[in-house]
Amino acid sequence: MTANVAGYLLQLLAGRWLGVAGYSEFASLLAVQLLCAVPALAMQNVVAREVVLGADLRAVRSMQWRCAALVAAVAVVLVPVVAGVLHVGVWAAAAALGAAPVLVVLSGEQGILQGGNHFRALAAVLAMAGTARVAPALVALALGGGATGALWAGAGGIVCAAIGAGRIARSTARAVDPGSAAREGAAKGRAIGVLPVLRAVQVQAALMALSSVDLIVVRIVLDDVDASRYSLGTIATKIAFWLPQAVGVVLYPRMAQPAHSARAIRDALSVLSVIGVVAVIGAALAAPLAPLFAGQDYAPIQGMLWVFALHGAILAVLQGALLSAIAVERTALAAVTWIGLALEVTLMLIFARTIGSLIITAVSVAAVTTVIVAVVVLRTAARGTAPGSAPTVTSGTAS
Repeated sequence: MTANVAGYLLQLLAGRWLGVAGYSEFASLLAVQLLCAVPALAMQNVVAREVVLGADLRAVRSMQWRCAALVAAVAVVLVPVVAGVLHVGVWAAAAALGAAPVLVVLSGEQGILQGGNHFRALAAVLAMAGTARVAPALVALALGGGATGALWAGAGGIVCAAIGAGRIARSTARAVDPGSAAREGAAKGRAIGVLPVLRAVQVQAALMALSSVDLIVVRIVLDDVDASRYSLGTIATKIAFWLPQAVGVVLYPRMAQPAHSARAIRDALSVLSVIGVVAVIGAALAAPLAPLFAGQDYAPIQGMLWVFALHGAILAVLQGALLSAIAVERTALAAVTWIGLALEVTLMLIFARTIGSLIITAVSVAAVTTVIVAVVVLRTAARGTAPGSAPTVTSGTAS
């Protein structure tokens, strides 16, 4: 909650300080940063799963640094591409992409805590990371640094958070010994390669792309003013999407255990659905307050905030379903999400020319995708098998 509130505060104040003419650039770069953080999200899930299954922490951290190096190399290549597509400065694009490899390291440490069920320490790291990322960016915005300065300041905060997370994870491991004899035996026969992370990356990439592609398309199909209004409306989407994130964090280790996986999946989807309904109702009731916080320039979208929240609530359920696929190393189900992404982009580019048509398209595609994925997940869970294929032996190498 602390991390999420800090993120929403950043976007609200950025929308006010940068104005409707400048906020869309900042929001679009944040969307790019979120997409580039996909390897980090995958890293946390893979690390948590491997820790549950008995991996050695030294091997986990070695894999973590190899993945960070790969992400850094890709980020360097993408800087001029992002700058050209979004019509932003090279330094702004570099700031958005530069945080990606650091996020991989940070998420790896979070995965170690999550897989070891050290949720108190994980909570401290999540709150610290959210604050460290947002506070410097807010200072930069307040001092007139603009989108570029805010992104670079936020990247510096993430570096500090990653260092702090590593220290917390190591001190927690020393204080609470996670290595029973059985665990150590499993670790000896379980190697960790980059390939499991790449498999998880394509699942997380599909989800994050589906949740963020509208913020990129909006820069193409709308003018700057309407693009900024749409971007601010997506704060409601992000709240509904990230608010129940703790559900997946807590239940994920159970999803990775065959004996508890089916029950954990059902529990996760049920709780996420209930929270989503509450989020949509809350957005509808709080909509009249939006112009008071963001400014009267954003008043035209207040009546649609519940639709933005509905988009996020649907995506939260989809995220819970896809997490189960990563937990049991069956990631083929992500193909449905990739198809949904392609359909959404196509429909938006061809037909959407207003804020309303954009968000309705996003909600419709997300709803159909989520229903298909959830039905498959629940049916396979009921049969006691993993989503995507039949069970396999987990001994040997993870890749």
